[in-house]
Amino acid sequence: MPRPKSKVTRAVVEGPLAQFAGVYRSRLEVLGYTPLTIVNELRQVAHLSRWMLAGHLAASDLTTVRIEEFLVVRRASRGNRNCSLRGLAVLLAVLVEQGVVTESSASAASSDRERVLVKFHTFLLGERGLAAGTVGAYVERARRFLAGCPPETELAGLTAGDVTRAVQREAARVSIGSTQYFVAGLRAFLRFCVVEGLVGPDLSAAALAVTGRRRSLLPRGVSNSDMAGLLGSCDRRRSEGRRDYAVLLVLVRLGLRAGEVAGLTLDDIDWRAGDVVVRGKGRRVDRLALPVDVGEAISGYLRRGRPTTTRRELFLPMLAPVGPLGRGGVSSIVRRACRRAGVAEVGAHRLRHTLACSLVAADAGLIEIGEVLRHRGITSTAIYARVDVETLRSVAQPWPGRVA
Repeated sequence: MPRPKSKVTRAVVEGPLAQFAGVYRSRLEVLGYTPLTIVNELRQVAHLSRWMLAGHLAASDLTTVRIEEFLVVRRASRGNRNCSLRGLAVLLAVLVEQGVVTESSASAASSDRERVLVKFHTFLLGERGLAAGTVGAYVERARRFLAGCPPETELAGLTAGDVTRAVQREAARVSIGSTQYFVAGLRAFLRFCVVEGLVGPDLSAAALAVTGRRRSLLPRGVSNSDMAGLLGSCDRRRSEGRRDYAVLLVLVRLGLRAGEVAGLTLDDIDWRAGDVVVRGKGRRVDRLALPVDVGEAISGYLRRGRPTTTRRELFLPMLAPVGPLGRGGVSSIVRRACRRAGVAEVGAHRLRHTLACSLVAADAGLIEIGEVLRHRGITSTAIYARVDVETLRSVAQPWPGRVA
């Protein structure tokens, strides 16, 4: 006898989006949404379809701007403040794949400034060839700069004073290092504006370099006991624990950066050869040996922890939508492990330092450490020479005027 369906499992979509409801439901299932969440998202699509019908809009008229307009109306209604763009963005992607909406119109920006930022993003990727993470960071800095300018100010009307004041505002609220990164992104944006003819003179020189006294800290790793606590805090009886355990081992045993861990795919691991391909900074590609314990941890996660999906990324989030984990997700895994283990919170990069410090303690040379960490030059590796205090004492010169 077939199992009866509850009303909570049904959602009726009428209007211009009705014919795409089935494809949309299937896409949500592939992305790992639960049945109840799928129904809630379909109900939101049903409201959107009726709103479009009332406005005499066809499915081909749907864009990000239209969705934002709909959400404003829905959130203004009593009891409808929990609408989200995430599920509707999936719908828009389905319409693009179906050929109903073009990708350019779907991603149409809601303002002139947003359109400039979209072009800036494309410029950095295509013309400058920067890494995706750097591009995103530069675009975000440019967006922050524009947000600080008066709304009525056109790009052509920007002055050197506007640029200088933006740097001063940034310096007053964040660290020196963050301000320096803001300046780098701002200069790249202002040069882009010159190339596109959006401004008259080149204002990038007005973004003055930020200097200041910063504490010179030694690279610090995680102690053996704390690292054991981090690994032990992962409940490997659960899917999430198996994933977190594998991520932590990859970080501390291979010395990968958070973005490199997030970028690993199933195709990067050669199980027969026992190695893994890592795509690092500057589009560098390296093939590293896969330690046995790391391989076993990854294998356990793949067999009994990874969500069932067609995505090729190695590490995935546990909750829908199933997609790339991202470097922020990798850092979150490390911080949650710290909280579970009761140790001071550290970022994912601290585990990279842990590997380097352990190599220094094992009397490895700087060249060998640089090869393990995949540094481009010895200068980047030289900071770890400061960790070996005892060796530094042997080469230290006596203070002038004092007996050695």
